[in-house]
Amino acid sequence: MRRLPPLTAIEAFVQVARLGSIKAASQELALSPPALSRRVQALERFIGKPLFDRRHQAVVLNADGERLLQQIAPALDSLSDAVEVMTSGTDVLRLRLGILPLFASQRLFPRLGELRAKHPELHLDIDTAAHGLARLGDGLDAVIALAREIDPALYAKRLDRNSVYVIGARNLIERENPITRPEQLAGLTVLVHRDMPDTFSAWRHAAGLGDIEPLAIDHFDSGALMLEAAAQGLGIAFMHESHFADAHDERLVKLFDIDVESPYSYWFACRPRALTQRPVRLFHDWLIATIGDPGV
Repeated sequence: MRRLPPLTAIEAFVQVARLGSIKAASQELALSPPALSRRVQALERFIGKPLFDRRHQAVVLNADGERLLQQIAPALDSLSDAVEVMTSGTDVLRLRLGILPLFASQRLFPRLGELRAKHPELHLDIDTAAHGLARLGDGLDAVIALAREIDPALYAKRLDRNSVYVIGARNLIERENPITRPEQLAGLTVLVHRDMPDTFSAWRHAAGLGDIEPLAIDHFDSGALMLEAAAQGLGIAFMHESHFADAHDERLVKLFDIDVESPYSYWFACRPRALTQRPVRLFHDWLIATIGDPGV
């Protein structure tokens, strides 16, 4: 049997490859950057070729490194899983997930049966409280967040890109004086989600209506309640196309035929080290394959 390189060198290589940074990988493995670099270099000497292109403050896998990572990372993950199962003393894997209620009800929960069928050992603790990103590592293992961008210190995967829709009650276009022109927003109340404060201003600017001011702007911290308020005629909701489509509410209509790219996206986020934990990795891989938009 051929001699293998030290497991610590393999672990260091995989961590640097996944994080793209010696500094970030050293923090995750609780090593100094020089110590981690020596482990990676030891693996390169063992193999007899470089695995990274060294750049200023970053390391990028070269073709040989990519090929090695594809072959070795699954084996290392399987080894980690085996140790975790043996040391946990239980067959139940638990993930503490922070998530916004509207995304949960519209996009996650309709597919959770598929997740349970594929990974019956994986159980989710759902947390819909605010400020999920700030609680990563302190009560939450992973978060599905709505944001412009994610702190680069975290691992993040964008799940979608969306357009801002102007959503209102159907009777607004069926009444005697229908709402058909964007200029009519001046006499209406606008509904805006607190996690998406710039949706109205972004839409207004892109639509060339920078000077228009609504009657009032009401703020919500619940997307579901925003949709209900719009359906009840309490205001015009500036939300994502997916929110409108997934609501399947005949009381609601898209008011204007103007599509504006949203500055916000849904993201999966966790601390980089959390990806080495089996519950996080299983959920992440299933989420990206099942719900994530392949076009992003």
